[in-house]
Amino acid sequence: MTFSLTGQSIIGFGRTQNTEPVFFGVNAANGEHFEPAYRAATSEDLERAIGLAIACFPDYRELGRRRRAEFLRAIAERIEAIGDPLVERVMQETALPEARVRGERARTCGQLRFFAGIVEEGSWVDARVDTADPSRQPPKPDVRSMQRPLGPVAVFCASNFPLAFSVAGGDTASALAAGNPVVVNAHFAHPGTAEYCGLAIRDAAERTGMPEGVFSLLFGIGFELGQKLVANEGIRAVGFTGSQRGGTALWKIAQERAEPIPFYAEMSSVNPVFVLPGALAERGPQIAAALHGSVTLGVGQFCTNPGLVLLPHNAEADRFAGDVAQRLRETKPAVMLNAGILQNYGRLVGARTEDSRVRSLVEWGPEAHAARPALFETEAATLLANPQLAEEVFGPSTMLVRYVDGVQAVEIAHRMEGNLTASIHSGPGDEDSVRELVAALETKVGRIIFNGFPTGLEVCEAMVHGGPWPATSDGRSTSVGGRAIDRFARPVCYQDAPQHLLPEELRDGNPAGVMRMVNGERTR
Repeated sequence: MTFSLTGQSIIGFGRTQNTEPVFFGVNAANGEHFEPAYRAATSEDLERAIGLAIACFPDYRELGRRRRAEFLRAIAERIEAIGDPLVERVMQETALPEARVRGERARTCGQLRFFAGIVEEGSWVDARVDTADPSRQPPKPDVRSMQRPLGPVAVFCASNFPLAFSVAGGDTASALAAGNPVVVNAHFAHPGTAEYCGLAIRDAAERTGMPEGVFSLLFGIGFELGQKLVANEGIRAVGFTGSQRGGTALWKIAQERAEPIPFYAEMSSVNPVFVLPGALAERGPQIAAALHGSVTLGVGQFCTNPGLVLLPHNAEADRFAGDVAQRLRETKPAVMLNAGILQNYGRLVGARTEDSRVRSLVEWGPEAHAARPALFETEAATLLANPQLAEEVFGPSTMLVRYVDGVQAVEIAHRMEGNLTASIHSGPGDEDSVRELVAALETKVGRIIFNGFPTGLEVCEAMVHGGPWPATSDGRSTSVGGRAIDRFARPVCYQDAPQHLLPEELRDGNPAGVMRMVNGERTR
């Protein structure tokens, strides 16, 4: 049943009452089902959610910046108010450790407050004013423009971030901040977590007087609900975090609509790490220890875990490979997020183990309920001839690629697919190679890390968490950081408009107090 306890928002799901079909919460640690069970949203639920979002959009987009900021901060407060039951539910559904869950909850609430600050400050709208000059020939008109919200946004939750990239995660926060109602498609792997966060948003909407329909949460089984959501003409943009296969399928639906819409998908990334000879000679053991930590962090289930490591052919690299292999052998198998992810990891690692083009450096075998780390090695020439060897293996696995010289390392950088990140470790004598790598990687990734590793993502104005295909469906975008809000808005221009019809950010005297570009100068 679809229900609305407050009248301020709809949550398009309900606990089952002997109604089929159903799906259940799953204990990630042992695969056992537990209550509660959830009924999949019907087509009527979806239409109602989108209909309410469409109806509320005119009112929500015109809310003052402070009202939207108040709403976002209230969501953070309500999530924090749930307390330990939310932490316990996430752990039960995902097998993530308590420290990770508490850290992710803090990040989620931090993101909401971060976007509240962006909305309140206001310069993100990029207000531009070019005043009229009637004495010019031909006369110059009064032209003003700014970013305006798109309309109802669909958000797909991620399996590997049950809080920060899910119901109340960055896509939802940035879409709401921009002035758009949001319809969320919950992930089947953590339904109880989704329910807690959905109710927190509903409660925040009621407390801050948001229009009904500003937020909806829908549960679905399989792919049908998500496909219908993207195809619905009432949806004006989509935020997605997940597999390349799933993202590509939904992206095609978004582009094949009668009116195509923006589809922002974060998908596949192997996050190559280039280790140059000077760095190996200077601090090889330290880099090996940090690489081990980055590969195994979160059981390799981050979108930024390094899946390729480029190494020279020399004695230092041999010792480095042995060091990393020993560390991975001593790492105990760990529980992954769900059985499907574990099975896929086992399939991909098993296939790579049997591939004659690569060498397995760590003895590997499948585990019943846990993932064992894996380490492989191949030659740069082999990778260049067989680019499919660089495909992502989601889990605690990486491949060492041995290059003969800097020219070959740069060639790999030029020819690899788009990625979210690339890392460069350099030392004395590596200066020329670093410059060439940076020039190549600027066209291939969204974030270049120097003498560090990609795991660990700062939420800040300057962050870019995106990259060329297949890292994302649109390499001009980011799903983390201040620019994430730009995905869910577009520039609208007003020519010779009466003052009372302009948004306040564009009116004479700047009553909104935002930073603007006025006749070519930045000013408030």
